[in-house]
Amino acid sequence: MSNVSDSYSNNIDVLFYVSLLEKVVLSLLSTVSACVFLCINGTVLFTLRSKPVFRDTCRYILLYNLLLADTAHLVVTQLLFLLAVCRVRLTYPACGTIATIANLTGDISPLTLVVMSLEIYVAVCFPLRHASIIMVKNTAVAIMAIWAITSMNNVNRGLFLIEYSFDNLETLLMEDHCTDIAWFPSTPRDNYDKAYTCLVFVSAGLAVIYSYTGVVVAARSASTDKASAHKARKTLLLHLIQLGLSLSSMIYYPLLIALARTVSRLVFVWVQNVFYVLFIILPRCLSSLVYGLRDQTIRPVLLHYLCCHLRFPVEPGLG
Repeated sequence: MSNVSDSYSNNIDVLFYVSLLEKVVLSLLSTVSACVFLCINGTVLFTLRSKPVFRDTCRYILLYNLLLADTAHLVVTQLLFLLAVCRVRLTYPACGTIATIANLTGDISPLTLVVMSLEIYVAVCFPLRHASIIMVKNTAVAIMAIWAITSMNNVNRGLFLIEYSFDNLETLLMEDHCTDIAWFPSTPRDNYDKAYTCLVFVSAGLAVIYSYTGVVVAARSASTDKASAHKARKTLLLHLIQLGLSLSSMIYYPLLIALARTVSRLVFVWVQNVFYVLFIILPRCLSSLVYGLRDQTIRPVLLHYLCCHLRFPVEPGLG
């Protein structure tokens, strides 16, 4: 996940060779998309804090944490994108701070999806114990644990700076635009990042698959609510897709390298920007679309705010 922020900026290198008009058009493609999804994410975040039913329900608290991290990640990575487009050079400390924030917020999603999947598993398989296991206090502890794990990962990455000396630098100003590798070139750190990424996604994938299997088995029981079990299965499948899309950001840059060998430069520029929207921006906005439109409790309130209070009045029970 650490080379994600590197991928966001490295795809700009080829833009140096195209015209100013093409740069503007290509930059608008990602920027407009990011702004649209940021507005949607922001509305969902406001919605989740607007009603007691959302603030006091563990599932919505976890969703808020997921969307908050994804929104912050999208803002930071789009900032890196625009800085690279404008060929703005930062100092090493400034670049390191932005890249670290991008890595931190990018690591939150898979871990939060694991907790959300386990919550669904408990709700379907142990409905009588759900209220005693999934409490607001326990949810807060789980969220703090998620942020602690991701923060510790970034601390561990920082330890690799010991082997890299900045004393030989003539100036703290970077020679090129800000990327994770540019400010922190370290092969051991890169190997650590790959190992951590594999561990997180394999563990998260196994947790979601285990939850899905448990729900499928529970659905065959006569005492299980078939409708709830069916909805839980669909949600867990969506969680698995979200994990896959998050992982796709890791193969984004290698995919561009392979593509650059087979197509012309101009075609590559357009395709890589489309890939940026699909593999980088969209995964960070899928949660708001999935829950905002599928959840019967969130949807009327969300539409109420999106339509500026003109339509879709909120039901009295949600007030």
